Amino acid sequence: MDRMNPLIVCLVLAALAAAIFAQSDEPKPRVRTVTIPISIFSKTELRDNQAQEFVQADRLIVREDREEQQILSIRSVSDAPLSIAIVIQDDLTTSFNLQIKDIQEFIRALPQGTRVMIAYARSGSAQVVQRFTEDREKAASSIRIVSGSSSLAPRSPYDSLDQLIGRFDGVPNGRRAVLLFSDGIDFSQGTSLASITQSFDLEQASLKAQRKGVAIYSFYAPTTISENGNSTFTLAGQGALAKISDQTGGRAFYFGSGAPVSYRPYFRELNLSLNRQFSLTYLSTHMKKGYYRVEVNSTNPDIKIEHPKGYYYR
Repeated sequence: MDRMNPLIVCLVLAALAAAIFAQSDEPKPRVRTVTIPISIFSKTELRDNQAQEFVQADRLIVREDREEQQILSIRSVSDAPLSIAIVIQDDLTTSFNLQIKDIQEFIRALPQGTRVMIAYARSGSAQVVQRFTEDREKAASSIRIVSGSSSLAPRSPYDSLDQLIGRFDGVPNGRRAVLLFSDGIDFSQGTSLASITQSFDLEQASLKAQRKGVAIYSFYAPTTISENGNSTFTLAGQGALAKISDQTGGRAFYFGSGAPVSYRPYFRELNLSLNRQFSLTYLSTHMKKGYYRVEVNSTNPDIKIEHPKGYYYR
């Protein structure tokens, strides 16, 4: 085979060098888009737990680490269908099975176009019994009774939750939520109040939910371990659930230390929150990796906005 002409080799190398130089010389992006779920209410609505016909939000202001950012869009319920995952801890007491009908009715009443997933947090890993589907009847029918057995207790309910939040990668960006039915107790790092409310798995699940724009709505329900009325465990579990809900822009629901008689009052309050949920997209000027605190406020002092408290940018 003839040797390649040296002139051609030089030209090829010069072209490659120019291409590499051109790529490295490209300006790095100075902004990026961030999408988070927010819920907008008037303080009167929250006090009376009843929706008003009209809420004047005025101008919204988004800040990251106290620096104001530019809002690109705010998509409403009709513009951004909801993707919602129902996550049930499998070792809840069997009294939870009396609430299944209410949960199914809630799912069937969701707006058309809503995507629903049903999963159980149990030993080993999360069990998905129905992947995201727009068939609400199919999703509702896939809910089964809980085992009520401590042998199926997850290592941590937040470990399973972390796995399931990854499933939102398969649905379009927009309004996202998880309904978590759990006692909130993670014994993986000890049995003290501090170890339960500040567990590693809880923090990881919270950060992942914030990063993916998933609001966690938690419902306290006792398990075979927490039903004995141990006040420390109950307070710790409820505190952990309230923490992850607050950090992700959701809400925690519980009544005393036991199981609720009915979830219907909670679902009425939840519907108010979901119907007032928006998908907010803004430009972030922060390009370094790390955790960023988020604030969303209105110029109207009578308005309250629920939103994720921050997110981790990698």
